[in-house]
Amino acid sequence: MTDATGHHAPEAIADVVHTGCAIVGGGPAGMVLALLLARQGIDTTLLEAHHDFDRDFRGDTVHPSTLEVLDQIGLAQRVLALPHGKVRSLELITPERTVTIANLSRLKTPFPFVTMLPQVHLLNLLAEEAQKFPNFHLVLGANVQRLLNDGGRVCGVQYRGADSAWHEVRAPLTVAADGRFSKLRSLVGLTPQATAPPMDVVWFRLPRRPGDPEDRGAIYVKGGHFAAVLDRADDWQIGFAILKGSFRELRQQSIEALRAAMADVVPWMADRVNGLTDWAQVSVLSVESSRLAKWHVPGLLFIGDAAHVMSPVGGVGINCAIQDAVEAANVLRLPLKSHRITDDDLAAIQRRREPAIRIVQRIQAYLQRRIAAPALRPGTSFRPPLLLQIGQYIPVLRNLPAKMLAFGPRRVRIEHPKPSE
Repeated sequence: MTDATGHHAPEAIADVVHTGCAIVGGGPAGMVLALLLARQGIDTTLLEAHHDFDRDFRGDTVHPSTLEVLDQIGLAQRVLALPHGKVRSLELITPERTVTIANLSRLKTPFPFVTMLPQVHLLNLLAEEAQKFPNFHLVLGANVQRLLNDGGRVCGVQYRGADSAWHEVRAPLTVAADGRFSKLRSLVGLTPQATAPPMDVVWFRLPRRPGDPEDRGAIYVKGGHFAAVLDRADDWQIGFAILKGSFRELRQQSIEALRAAMADVVPWMADRVNGLTDWAQVSVLSVESSRLAKWHVPGLLFIGDAAHVMSPVGGVGINCAIQDAVEAANVLRLPLKSHRITDDDLAAIQRRREPAIRIVQRIQAYLQRRIAAPALRPGTSFRPPLLLQIGQYIPVLRNLPAKMLAFGPRRVRIEHPKPSE
């Protein structure tokens, strides 16, 4: 038995576990896939490198598409019982005009809003639900370092556990849901095709005050800056856009420079920016948009950010990842039960999902060219794209942005939502 690079596996293995499907990465894609497979009676092992799910400034948006999926398995109301904010409309605001980008309240769905929910709470709820099924196995602190290879086919992984020992999981299928810096992707030598968005995003939070707007999100543009402001119920999540690669230069300045820029772009928040006192309160996201040409090799499937990194435009990354997981579960349910996973099965998942991902990434690229890039040009007057302005007054166009934001190019459904008996 060798690893995927042809080297001999480590000799001292504490234990060897056999499972029906090994999933690497306990983010939204990996967790949802593990839950759906466990519900179908498939022995599933989920390996998460961290010791818990509590990482700040990850995707906190849960869109109507995800709530509809969770509603199929009886979890939507439990999610909505957690403390959260709602975004029912998204506006583009300049000093001269306000343009509605998307009004979700018109959508025909039980959930006409984007839910702002810390991802840790969503993942904890999903893990709690999955643990009701005896064939679900969650291993925290599992740092996967090697792929096992048998006759040119991936047949499992080896990981360094929380006990610092090596452990081995063997499975007919391994799923890489380990994010934009996927270790498994690098182990098999796959490189995604990447574009160069014009911006990075600095994330931080500011407190809410009585009388603040409710249930809304907005993008404010002024003077070569723009900021996304999202209602999280207890506070505001701010995504402050900066030119690509300029965070080091920004950080060399006093944080007062960021406070002043934020107060200028969003004047009604000037009374609270002083709460931003240290760069430790700030997280930077290097914006990327990329996609693998092929989402699988024999015995190994890539989903979520491991297969395609989405721009933060629209906050749809988490929902695209969950839709990958749903379609993967739809396709793999019977092959995993029969222990006969073929390359055609894995290719079918890519065929179902790749067209939607391509469309979303093209729309994101268009918005980056027409909104983000012009908004970041200092000394120029920003005007919202004409199509966005006239679309507010034409009913057939008015609801398209909201539908795309809520569901993507098409709704994805769980084909077998009831647990297997």
